[in-house]
Amino acid sequence: MSDPDERVPNGRPSRVTSVLVGVAVLAILAGTVAAAVMAQGQPPPAAAAPSAPTPVETALAERRDVPHLVEVVGTVQPLQSVMLRTRVDGVLTQVLFEEGDHVQAGQLIATIDDRAYRAALAAAEAQLSRDRAQLRLAELDLERSRTLLERKVAAQQAVDQRLAELDQAKALVALDEANVEAARTNLSFTQIQSPIAGRAGIRLIDPGNLARQGDAAGIVSVTQLDPISVVFPVPQQLLDGLRDQARQPGGTMADVVDRATGAVLARGPITAFDNQLDSATGTARVRAVLANADERLTPGAFVSVRVRAGASPAAVTVPKVAVRPGLEGSFVYRVRDGAAERVPVRLGYADDETAVVAEGLAPGDEIVIDGHSRLRQGARVAATARPAPAAAETAALPGAPRS
Repeated sequence: MSDPDERVPNGRPSRVTSVLVGVAVLAILAGTVAAAVMAQGQPPPAAAAPSAPTPVETALAERRDVPHLVEVVGTVQPLQSVMLRTRVDGVLTQVLFEEGDHVQAGQLIATIDDRAYRAALAAAEAQLSRDRAQLRLAELDLERSRTLLERKVAAQQAVDQRLAELDQAKALVALDEANVEAARTNLSFTQIQSPIAGRAGIRLIDPGNLARQGDAAGIVSVTQLDPISVVFPVPQQLLDGLRDQARQPGGTMADVVDRATGAVLARGPITAFDNQLDSATGTARVRAVLANADERLTPGAFVSVRVRAGASPAAVTVPKVAVRPGLEGSFVYRVRDGAAERVPVRLGYADDETAVVAEGLAPGDEIVIDGHSRLRQGARVAATARPAPAAAETAALPGAPRS
């Protein structure tokens, strides 16, 4: 038999099904009423609060004189440096200097055993004396032959023969004189002298050793240390300005700067420009000569060199960090009425600290120097001013106007 609660004979839903549907409808209605009551009891949502101003640090654009300083790495080079070598072969008998001594030009540095060279000079002088005697005899023979010819006792051929013998004797004397000079020169080479004044280096050969002309090492090097020079590269785009500065009265000074402290170790004028550019680097070598009485600069050392390649008198300047790169060129954010304004600028010069603005700003404009990443055109800002640099840090140009 079938369950009477499942289905009635005419196919309509049973009473159980009707009860379940009614319960579901009542649950839905109850939930809707409860949600409406809770919504009426809550306050309306508050309006969105305005965004806070973006904090930034600012500085004022200033009008001041700006020297165009170029700082590069240079190499200390001596103006003169020689390696003393023997010019004749022989045993090194004496070394007449101490390593590290300051030697004078013409000072005797070392000697070579000269006995063989003195003997060679004596032999050459003896040969010269003998040939000079032959020359005098030839002159007398010619004179006698001419006398006999005048008396018609001798033939012209005899006179011509005596004349040829005289010319031969003169040539032999000239050759002997050259040999004597060569022997005397070789003897002088046994006395090795310094051609320049400077500081002697480490001795490369000891007394008692055989010194030869072909020895690559030599005996000792002598290097001039005062004055000394620094050679450094200058970019092509700055070369013309540096040349113009060097032609001015007083020239252009180069400062050798201590990398750690920034103190100037030595200062001297630029004296020479190389005659061509290095195509690989686009730079030209420049030489400056500096006083080095305390010998703080050592040949071969790498040093920082600072030179002035020009100037921008009475220029509008901002801190370099204020200038930002963009797709359409450089720009800065200027603060006006509490809002950031993006201003395109054209730079005339810039170094690590300062940028000279040729177009776009005026003295006194307030410029953002920190906080750029959160800015956009028209954004509200809360500006904090950076203290102005001390007056001693501003490099003035002679005769330039002041703001």
